[in-house]
Parts: sequence; C-alpha cells; structure tokens
Amino acid sequence: MDLALLIREIGRGATGARDLSSSEARQLYGAMLDGMVADLELGAIAIALRMKTESVDEMVGFLTATTERLPTLQRPAGRARPVVIPSYNGARRGANLTPLLALLLRRHGVPVLVHGLSQDYGRVTSEQVFCEYGVAPCEGVHEAQQRIDDNGLAYLPLSRLCPGLASQLALRDRLGLRNSAHSVVKMLDPFHGDSLLLAAATHPDYIDSMRAVLGTVGANALLLRGTEGEPFANPKRRPAIEHVHEGRSDILFEAEHDSLRSLPQLPPNSAAQATVEWMRRVFLGELPLPLPIANQLACCLYACGRATDLHQAKALVALDGKGLSLV
Repeated sequence: MDLALLIREIGRGATGARDLSSSEARQLYGAMLDGMVADLELGAIAIALRMKTESVDEMVGFLTATTERLPTLQRPAGRARPVVIPSYNGARRGANLTPLLALLLRRHGVPVLVHGLSQDYGRVTSEQVFCEYGVAPCEGVHEAQQRIDDNGLAYLPLSRLCPGLASQLALRDRLGLRNSAHSVVKMLDPFHGDSLLLAAATHPDYIDSMRAVLGTVGANALLLRGTEGEPFANPKRRPAIEHVHEGRSDILFEAEHDSLRSLPQLPPNSAAQATVEWMRRVFLGELPLPLPIANQLACCLYACGRATDLHQAKALVALDGKGLSLV
C-alpha cells in the first residue's frame, strides 16, 4: 500500500479529495488497527479524513476491518438477542443514564453488553456509574461472556475488546481532534449480527451516515440522537427512535417538539454517586422513570425479540412500571 499516494488522494480538502472504495478503506484501516502505519502517516490520514469527512463506503470498509478483528461473543441460548450498548461520551451537564437503561433491560431478561472508556475528558463515564452501583469492569472477553451467561450484564472496556481501536481513539490526545474511530466504535457488534445495537450520534449528518452504514452491513440497530452523545433517550424530550433492520429503517417513535408541561425529577448533578442514588430510588418505585427512557426501553424489547411487537413491548414496560412509577 502506497501511503504517500493515498494521503495525497484523500488530503486535498473537502472539494478536491477522492473517496476511498470500501475495499481500499478496509485494507487501510486494517493496517492502522494492526499498528502497521507509522505515527506521521497515521496522523496525516486521521486529519485528512477529518477534513474531507468519511464517505459511507469508507465507513463500511473501516467497520468491516474492525469487525474482522473483534472477538466473538455468543448469544445465550433460549434468550432474546443481546443488546450491545456503546458508551463513549459520558456526561457533563446531566446524569449519564446509559447504565440505567442497561439494568432495566437485564430486569426484563435481556442480555446486555456495554463497552466503553474508563476516562473521557472530565465527563462521568458509564464505567464510573457501574462501579458505583457495584458492577465492576470485565478483565477480558471470556469474563464478559461468563457474566452475560450467568448474570445477564457485562461492562467491557474497549482496551479489552479491541486494543487496536482503543489506540485509534487515543490519537485524540495527541491530535486534539476526533477521528474515524469515534464513529466506528459506536457501530461495533461483538455478537457478529446476532444482537441489537444501540447507535447514537449528536449531529444529523452523522445520524444519516450511520443509518446508511448500518443498513449496508445489515445491522439490527436502534438509531437515535444521543444525550450528550450517550445512547439513551433524553429524559426531558424524547428524540426520534428508528429501527434499522434488513436494510431499511422504521420510525418507532417520533421526536417530541411540544413545550414541556413538567420536568422529570432527575439526579441533582452528573456525579456517579448522585446518579446511582437516583437510579436505586427509581428501581424501588420511589421516583418515576422518565417516559422517554420507558419509550426507548420498549423499543429495545421489541427490536431484540423480547416482545413480538411494539404494542406488547409497551405493555411489558407499563406492567413493570407499576413498580417503577412511569411518568
């Protein structure tokens, strides 16, 4: 692979650059993940892609290369599809409720894998919330499989799931900018097609790109605008939630646009301790579960096969909500 030629092709800016084919992107990203690209060229490639923005074919190639290097987790026999929750943004302004959604899914008998980062630029990560709740990170893929089989929930740091991709994310510390890995990591499926993926982005352009990529690779995913980038529905105002499957996309819930009649009671700050204290009160029924989270939970139960249709999924959530006090 002639990296100088490739950099010249993709490094001509937003209007002059040439997009890579899916095959070229797969080959390039494979070399990057395997540590076969020197630092100078690696930085040039990351910046060039950032300037021109990645095409759908490029992202498909990047995701394919990463998937080829992922270990394989097995779906527990006789149970619904596992739900895979990528957690890579953390929370700063409000509470990080990704762990809440994961624990609610386990409560409904759905296996859950959450993967993410231990630290993220001063934000409260899902790992920190899980640790406060008493769920420790897994040391490796084997332990993650064991926990999913035995307890229905595992949190696995990215460094244990895909070290090469973790190294790509770490480039942000040196370059000061996000790179392609920040999108790839949100579409990983360690179950290799036998799961439901929660995919979230903040900006509409990225949502459009993710929809196209997920449709191309045949993923089964729920796509929504994330809350501070995390894949849980904004508890104050529900975003659109769409189901990407079999190459098409169905809107399960439209976005809310009306003025709020009342604000849900949420944790007083984003700290892990305050978040967990609030979560425990929700589980005990002392505080209501925000309706957007309940809506997203129903979408998950339907899309992973725990319910036969969305109506049954809503009924399951409503029945459980007698203990959780939904609003």
